[in-house]
Amino acid sequence: MPDDSTEVTAAGIARLAGVGRAAVSNWRRRHAGFPKPVGGTEASPSFALSEVEQWLRDQGKLAEVPLRERVWQQLAGHPGGAVTALVHTGCALLLVRDRPTAWLEITAVSDARMAGVLPSALDHVLADRFGEGRTVPTPTADALLPSVPLLRAAAGLAAETGARQAFDFLFGRQLDANPRQYTLTPPGLAELMADLAKPAGDAARRSGGKSSRTVLDPAAGTGALLCAVGRPTALYAQEADPDLAALTALRLALHAGNRTAGPALAVRTGDTLRADAFPGLAVDAVLCHPPFNERNWGHDELAYDPRWEYGFPARTESELAWVQHALAHLREGGTAVVLMPPAAASRRSGRRIRADLLRRGALRAVIALPAGAAPPYGIPLHVWVLRKPGAEQPPAPELLVVDAAEPETAGAPSGRDRLDWPAVRAAVLDAWTPFDVPGRRDPVEERPGTSRAVPVIELLDDDVDLAPARHLPPPAAGGGAAELVRVRERLDDTLKLTARLTPPPAVPCEPARRPLTTVGELARAGALYLRTGSGAAGGTVPVLTEHDVLSGTAPSGTPSTPAASPEDEPLLLEPGDVVVPVLGGGAVARVVDDATAGAALGRNLQLLRPDPAALDPWFLAGFLRGTANNRQASSYASTATRLDARRLQVPRLPLAEQRAYGARFSALAAFEEALRTAGRLGGQLVQGMYDGLTDGSVAPE
Repeated sequence: MPDDSTEVTAAGIARLAGVGRAAVSNWRRRHAGFPKPVGGTEASPSFALSEVEQWLRDQGKLAEVPLRERVWQQLAGHPGGAVTALVHTGCALLLVRDRPTAWLEITAVSDARMAGVLPSALDHVLADRFGEGRTVPTPTADALLPSVPLLRAAAGLAAETGARQAFDFLFGRQLDANPRQYTLTPPGLAELMADLAKPAGDAARRSGGKSSRTVLDPAAGTGALLCAVGRPTALYAQEADPDLAALTALRLALHAGNRTAGPALAVRTGDTLRADAFPGLAVDAVLCHPPFNERNWGHDELAYDPRWEYGFPARTESELAWVQHALAHLREGGTAVVLMPPAAASRRSGRRIRADLLRRGALRAVIALPAGAAPPYGIPLHVWVLRKPGAEQPPAPELLVVDAAEPETAGAPSGRDRLDWPAVRAAVLDAWTPFDVPGRRDPVEERPGTSRAVPVIELLDDDVDLAPARHLPPPAAGGGAAELVRVRERLDDTLKLTARLTPPPAVPCEPARRPLTTVGELARAGALYLRTGSGAAGGTVPVLTEHDVLSGTAPSGTPSTPAASPEDEPLLLEPGDVVVPVLGGGAVARVVDDATAGAALGRNLQLLRPDPAALDPWFLAGFLRGTANNRQASSYASTATRLDARRLQVPRLPLAEQRAYGARFSALAAFEEALRTAGRLGGQLVQGMYDGLTDGSVAPE
C-alpha cells in the first residue's frame, strides 16, 4: 500500500491502538520519540499516520493496523475533506462491484495515470446506474489524484468484506464522527416503518415477503428508510443537502445492485416542499422521517399548493405539510409511514387537518414509540400510518392507536441504543396486522394499555387529540389483584433467600502483601484473552449491552451494524467469561453463566476470557471489582470515566487459593442478585398497589 501524507488526530491514534485519549496524551509526555505534530492546532494537533503507525509498532502497542482503520484514517485526513473522500470512495466501489475487470486494469498503472483514466470509467458506471439528472457528479482527474491511495485501499477492504459493507463501514464512521450534522433513523426503526408499508397480510410482513414495488422517501437523509425496503422495483429519494444526497445515492446504489439486477433508482437534490423533484409521481409507498418543528418550510409561498387537500397547514405545522406531501405521491390504496413528533397529534393549530384526515379515512394508525427510538431521543415519537383513499372506497370507520412501550416492552431497557427492537416490532405488528385486513368485518381485539381500534366518531371533538395514551384503557393494576398476590409471594421467597445468602460477619486480619500482576501482563502471557465488543451480531443473536451488565439483566440488545470486516465479527460469550464496562467508573464485573452464553458482546464492554488452567473466573471478577483497583485503572475526561482493563491488578496466587476466593466472590454475587430481585419485586408490588387502590381494582381492606 503506497505511503501518503494522511494526518491523524489524537482520537484517531487512540482508535488505532485501542486505548483512551488520555493514554495518547501520556505517551506524548513520557516518550521523547513520539512523533511530532505536523498540523492541526495546539489544542488539537495532528500527526503523520505513517509515523504514528511505525512508533506504535516499535513500542509493541500495535502488531498491525487493521485495513479498515487505515482506510478510515486516510479518508478522515483527506485534503479535500471527509465528505469528498467518501464520495470518491463510493464511486470507486461502484466501479469495483459492477466492472471488476475494468478496475483491475485501471489500478495496474501509476497513481497519476490512474487519476487520469478514472473519470471516464466512473462516468460510465454512474450514468448507467443513475441515468439523467444524477446527484453524483463525475470527479475530475485533478480532484481524484489525492484520493488514489485511498481508493486502492478501499478496494482492498471491499475484497475482504464486499463493496457495500466497505462503504457502509466508512459511511457509518462519518456519521458517528459528526453526530450533530446528520439526523439519523436507527436501523430498528427503519425496518419497522418498512414493515408497516408492506402490503396487507401477516406472512408478507413477518417473513420478509414482497414489499411495495415503488417507494419514495422525500426527506431521504442518510437513506436508512429506503435501505430497509425489501425487493422494490423502483426507489425515489430527495434530499436538500447536495453532499448528503450524493452519499445517499451511492449508498442506495451499493445496496440495490446494478441497473439490470436491482431496482430503478432516482435520487434528486432540493427542498422537497418548495421544489418537488418528482411532480406527478404516484408510488405504492412513501417512507418519511421529516425535519421537525420547522417554521421556514414555505408557508407564505405555498398557500395555494394543490397538495393541501386536507387543509392548509399553519406555520407551526410543518409536519402536517409533510404528511400531505406524502399522501399526494401515493396511488389509490398506497401506504405512507411518517415519523412524527408527539405534539403533532394534539396541537390545536392542526386539529382541522387531523379531523379531515380521519373523516376521509386517510389516517389509519397512530403508534407511540418508546423514548430513545430516534432523535430527539428524550421524547417518545409517533409513527403515523396513512393510506390514500380510493374513489369508490368508503372511509375507514376506525383509527388504530398503539402504545408500543406497554405492556409488551414494559420493564425492558429504554433510552438510546437500549431499545429491544424485536419486542417493539412485535408489539406494533401484533396490533397492526389483524387491523389492516382488506374487507375486515370482525372487531379487532383490544389490548388494555397497548392497542385499540377507536371509532373515528369518538375522536372528532373540539381537540381531535390522537395521542394513543389518551384513548387506551389502562391495563389491570400490576396485572390485577391475583398477579399482585403472586408478586407478594415471590417477594417473600426472595427475602427469605436474601437472608440465607447474607454473608457471615467479616473476620478482621492483617492486610495481605501479595505479589500483583496486571490484566495486560496476563493477556501477554496467554493466561487470558482480552477484547472490546463491537455490538455486531448475526441473525437473531441477542447482544449483551452495557446496561445489561450494570443492571444484572439478560442480554437485551440488538446488533448495531453488521460486521464490516473479520475484525468486527461478533464475539459470542462463553461460560466463565468475565465482562467489564468501559465507561462509567463503577466497580462492576460480570461472570457469564450458561443462560447468558451464546450472546454477542456489546459495545463499550471489555471481555476477559481466562484460561481455566491458570485463572479462576470468579477470583478474577472479584478482584476486578475492588474500588482502589478501579480507581488506579481509570482515566478521566470532562464528562466520563474510562476504565482500561489492562491496568487492573490481580494477585499472583496458586489456582487452589484462587478457587477459595472465587467461591466467596460467587456467593457475594448471588446475594447481590437476590437484593436486586427483591428491590425490583418490591417496587412492582408497591406501584401495583397504588394503581389498584386508585383505579378501584383493589379493595382498601
